[in-house]
Amino acid sequence: MTAALCTAVLATSHAFAWTTLSAPIMATRIDVTVEDPADATVVFDVFRHVEATANEWRADSPLGRVNAGAGGPPVPVPDDLAALLQAGLDLGALTGGAFDVSWAALWGLWDFDRAVLPDPREVAAHAAFVDYTRVELREGAVRLPDPGMRLGLGGIAKGWALDLAAAALRERGRTDFLLSAGGQVYAAGHHDGRPWRVGVRDPRGEPTESFAVLEVSDASVSTSGDYERFFELNGTRYHHILNPRTGWPARDLRSATVISASATQADGLSTALFVLGPERGLALAESLPGVDAMTVDAEGHVGVTSTAPLVSMRRPGGAVPQAR
Repeated sequence: MTAALCTAVLATSHAFAWTTLSAPIMATRIDVTVEDPADATVVFDVFRHVEATANEWRADSPLGRVNAGAGGPPVPVPDDLAALLQAGLDLGALTGGAFDVSWAALWGLWDFDRAVLPDPREVAAHAAFVDYTRVELREGAVRLPDPGMRLGLGGIAKGWALDLAAAALRERGRTDFLLSAGGQVYAAGHHDGRPWRVGVRDPRGEPTESFAVLEVSDASVSTSGDYERFFELNGTRYHHILNPRTGWPARDLRSATVISASATQADGLSTALFVLGPERGLALAESLPGVDAMTVDAEGHVGVTSTAPLVSMRRPGGAVPQAR
């Protein structure tokens, strides 16, 4: 659900020799840029653990067992999954349900490999089961009260893993490193004595093309965009970022980027801001301490919070020209 581009990673630098190692985990590529290659193993182990614990697609995972038990008694879960789920529920409350861990009740309705719209009646029926406030989490167990409910933590699991991996590296005494998970990055410390530079993908450009550059240190950058999984039909783009209340793609933005010291928060908020739209989304970001955001609306206009760490920005491709 994220697509920030790191534009400042170099194979070598004047001060240090940086090494970037990669591995396919959590259905994406994990990139680790460090001075000591041994640190990459620590990061990969963290991501593999989170994948094994919070993978909603595996019936034998702890989260898979919760979904299989929907409508029944509480299902015990490990402490780390309970903590991750609680973080998701807290984000639901913070965003008024724009981020909702129970969105997975909408599974199977949309096939973005085929340009076919789902039956609106079926979408409405499934959307009725999306409601994070009905998820019961207490004493190390989770209960989904209705058989139609499902949990999906893909909207924050990568951010959660980034936070855990960063903490593990700091326990090893590391202060300067860059972690990337499917595009979301966590930038720690400095690169050649200055903050890391991270590019934000142009939502109508090529996959490697950015329209803005941010300078960040000890923070994460996460972007949610309508360009990862989509199809176009009769001039309308249908993409994978669904409004959890309607079950249909959110319409007001092309992308939403969030910068936060918490990668978990950045991951979940970028999705929520995309659903909320430019005005409500930026207002929410402005109200949160230590959070900045950038949005590109449906016409290509850019909105930025007042303290965003922008180095440079140009007009995104596909923007609608301003009237003279």
